[in-house]
Amino acid sequence: MTEIAIIGFGTVGSGIAEVIDENQAEIRRELPEGIHVKYILDIRDFPGSPYADRVVHDIDVILNDPEISVICETMGGKEPAFTFSKRALEKGISVCTSNKELVDALGGTLAVIAREHNCSYLFEASVGGGIPILRPLRSSFAQEFITSVIGILNGTTNYILTKMETEDLDFEEALRQAQDNGYAERNPEADIEGYDPCRKIAILASLVTGMNVKYQQVPCEGISKIDKKDLQYARAIGRAVKLLGVCRHDRATNQILVRTAPYMVPKGHPLYSVEDVFNAIMVHGNMVGDLMFYGSGAGKLPTASAVVSDVVECIQNAGKNIDIGLRNQPAVMGDAMAEKVSFFVRVPAEQADKAKTYFGSEIQPVSIGVESEFAFTTPEITEGDFAARIKEFDGAKSIRLL
Repeated sequence: MTEIAIIGFGTVGSGIAEVIDENQAEIRRELPEGIHVKYILDIRDFPGSPYADRVVHDIDVILNDPEISVICETMGGKEPAFTFSKRALEKGISVCTSNKELVDALGGTLAVIAREHNCSYLFEASVGGGIPILRPLRSSFAQEFITSVIGILNGTTNYILTKMETEDLDFEEALRQAQDNGYAERNPEADIEGYDPCRKIAILASLVTGMNVKYQQVPCEGISKIDKKDLQYARAIGRAVKLLGVCRHDRATNQILVRTAPYMVPKGHPLYSVEDVFNAIMVHGNMVGDLMFYGSGAGKLPTASAVVSDVVECIQNAGKNIDIGLRNQPAVMGDAMAEKVSFFVRVPAEQADKAKTYFGSEIQPVSIGVESEFAFTTPEITEGDFAARIKEFDGAKSIRLL
């Protein structure tokens, strides 16, 4: 048996133990010796749990045991997760994590430490939950120049938008349903304001370039200002509103443009029909074209399964580093305000003539029979130019078009 440890025994941590026990036979197809969880680090005890006798409260018990070859870090947050991961890697113990906050903030640092000590730092579960995306990016796409990654990266917000669309619910009511069904936290800010998918697209952008993109560098908008009328207008022009993480990579300049925001996605686009809590990620390679990865983007067992897949790979590559291509260097960010995009816009009806003056004759009016406002779509315009024009309007709302 290969001995491993889990640090942080919450939802994902307990799921890892469950996956290993339940699917031991499947694991042994790849690792005949199997995997055994020797230690579980947590500040709590778990009386009555089948794992109660494996719980320890001192990280040194794990780090000083020569039998431990891999640690699963599922603590969340930056500290003490960073310190524990760093100490493990410095001892040559590989670390597999689902901790998107730590990967975004310090993943490059930990990847370099792992490389220096002939072990690995893997984080498949940090982006798509159970969806395999990071491993394909570094292996199946090794021969490709990735020009874009666009994804629905948060199941909570996708569920809310789906309920608003299919059941004609207000945002607040759809959010309450998400909370009642366990899809949203009591404090849903990280989801509905876009922080969670923003971290995920930052990680994906980092993998695409091999450099570090921090989520603080990524313009971020959530869905808390989306209302039923927005979805009705979208339907009128054959579109659906989705919260997307978007990364575009320019081969000539090596610059990347990254953004998290609601977009109106056209009917026929693969992301248009992704509903409920499901996630989907579209990758475009310059030779292979478009590919889409779809599945459960969160949840105890899907996320745990992704962590265990990393554990298996680390054990198969014991004593050497799995190079994920991430370097501890800042990425070359393009000017987000120079990006060109079309917009859907709503302004009060009395500002219709002003809108035509400011945005030109090429705007396309959109109607759902609401006389109190004037809605339209713009031709492509730079983000900066649009921002300068829209600030001249009182009570305006806008959503980007994909």
